[in-house]
Amino acid sequence: MRIALLTAEAVPFAKTGGLADVAGALPKSLRDNGVDSFLILPLYEQIDRRHLRHIALDHVLVDWMGGKRPIRVWYSDAAGGAPAFLIEDQGYFGRPGIYGYRDDHERFAFFCRSALEIMHHLGAAPDVVHLNDWHCGFAAVELFARRYWDGYFRNTRTIFSIHNLAYQGTFDPGDLRKLGFGAQDQVDAFLSNGSASALKAGLWSSDALTTVSPTYAREIQTPEHGNGLDWLLRMRSSRLIGIANGVDYDVWNPQTDPNIPAHFSVDDLQGKRECKRELLRRFSLPENLDRPIIANISRLTSQKGFDLIQQAAWRILETGAYFIALGAGAQVYEDFLQTLRDHAPNQVGIYKGMNDSLAHLVEAGADIYLMPSQFEPCGLNQMYSMRYGTVPVVRATGGLEDTVEDFNRARRTGTGFKFHPYSAHSMLEKIYEALYCYVEPETWATIQRNGMRVDHSWTAAARKYIGVYEAVSHM
Repeated sequence: MRIALLTAEAVPFAKTGGLADVAGALPKSLRDNGVDSFLILPLYEQIDRRHLRHIALDHVLVDWMGGKRPIRVWYSDAAGGAPAFLIEDQGYFGRPGIYGYRDDHERFAFFCRSALEIMHHLGAAPDVVHLNDWHCGFAAVELFARRYWDGYFRNTRTIFSIHNLAYQGTFDPGDLRKLGFGAQDQVDAFLSNGSASALKAGLWSSDALTTVSPTYAREIQTPEHGNGLDWLLRMRSSRLIGIANGVDYDVWNPQTDPNIPAHFSVDDLQGKRECKRELLRRFSLPENLDRPIIANISRLTSQKGFDLIQQAAWRILETGAYFIALGAGAQVYEDFLQTLRDHAPNQVGIYKGMNDSLAHLVEAGADIYLMPSQFEPCGLNQMYSMRYGTVPVVRATGGLEDTVEDFNRARRTGTGFKFHPYSAHSMLEKIYEALYCYVEPETWATIQRNGMRVDHSWTAAARKYIGVYEAVSHM
């Protein structure tokens, strides 16, 4: 099979969230399983040009808004050796940020159009084009039409992956015609509650749908989690499958991680203590290695449970634990963390923004990873944490429900602690339970090792994707 993966972001090129980790790791895992796959994404201003190898295509003309718009395409093998093609267009992608512009729908519609154009120059047509999140919904609609008039794509099928249903790429439907979607069936694909939605178009037009955990696949078919599209997901449920994300253990591995001061493994945890010492130093906190560190790395949004953390923060500090947070987001939560730090400078450490190397140190040095998400399509940090012997406390939703097993003291099984009702009280109960176990070294080491032994590698996930590709390519 030949698979083209379209994405707005991918590690190591550009990242704002878990989509980038998935998009960067999956092509490599597919190739390890003998699948011919390649990645296509925009060349943003922030991408390190040292990742680029050479110009693959120069002055490719893309039909756009009644004219021809030229692009250049760069080749890279920085994503674990898998081929990646990055589309250069200064007007749309040569900007300081990846998202957040009023014309984002136009930018990514152009990206999709360009990606389909350059495939003609990259050899045989892909059997499957794998589209990720709303940014690629435009390509789903266009490919559906192209099967009938573009012989190159006659036998190409599409898979659309939902990484977070909450982000739907809505815009004024009056813009559809100028973007090249004037036919009534195309307009209908986009229309959603009076707006045009690129995500809805992807769900409507693709041959198969995936999302990033089995539980999330069920949840998004309900009004509570469907974000107004549960009716469509129920209608297409026979084409929807949940596949839990994997972890790239070449990147997230405490035995080899270059970002941490000491290495450790499930058989020898000594190095984790040195990582904890360095983490406390990095945040200018007292070096009391017996006091537990509760940590969080996240976008600061209510989706990630920061309203619960805000409600419970003082109760958490009353336990004597350190609290360390790394992330950026809503101003109200950034201000809250700063206030918490100002009032308890010997217990609280904060870093505003994202810092990949520091994130590795947090995972390695913390004792407890707190992830109280209101909803979580899959989540990766809970799986990173388990690999680093950092015990997750999570809400039982989406991929958190699928990947964390609640600790059972009688059977000595389980990899973390899960609470169900979305409330600060329920979260605190599980934090207290985790802290009770922390003061019992043998019990705590059992939970750590249980988590470190779980295999969340991409191997199993890649094989499931291959099964979906094979099924859809025969439709």
